Amino acid sequence: MDKKNLKERKEAFESLPPVIRESLTQEEKEVFLTAEQWPEELFNKLDEFIVKE
Repeated sequence: MDKKNLKERKEAFESLPPVIRESLTQEEKEVFLTAEQWPEELFNKLDEFIVKE
């Protein structure tokens, strides 16, 4: 992942409500920030914050 995408993901992560950020495990946080594809469980946790194309 390039630096621009990592920065955008960090900004997106920080924009989540604190209660949502705190509900994520350390592994889920890493996946949020770096994974090419998210597991279904992470999509489910963040469903109301994801804009579908």
